[in-house]
Amino acid sequence: MLKPRLSYFILIIITIILGLLSRHIAGIPLFVGDILWALMVYFIVRFLFITRSIKWVSIVSLLFCYAIEFSQLYQAPWINNIRHTVIGGLILGETFLWGDMLCYTIGIAIGIIVEILIANGCLKNTMPH
Repeated sequence: MLKPRLSYFILIIITIILGLLSRHIAGIPLFVGDILWALMVYFIVRFLFITRSIKWVSIVSLLFCYAIEFSQLYQAPWINNIRHTVIGGLILGETFLWGDMLCYTIGIAIGIIVEILIANGCLKNTMPH
């Protein structure tokens, strides 16, 4: 059995790869990347705060995702220059969309489900040893 942090690190890497691929494969809707971005945020928060409750990790993850989305309402030249870089665009986004809030909520919900499955041993045979 892997240590919990290593499991979440692997999940973070897998989610990043899937998120990047989702932006480069024709036919995959853009909202899939937004869901995966929130899922990655959930796994990162869990990785950093491994002993916190699911509720705490969920709230912090949602607040972070929502804060990033609302920050897109601020359109000063200096932050827009950051947003127009590849990394800045991936992290900060560029345009505020209410629909992204739903995507983030779905991504966090998927994170909760994955965490519950891990805790119940349902994913132990699918995680590398």
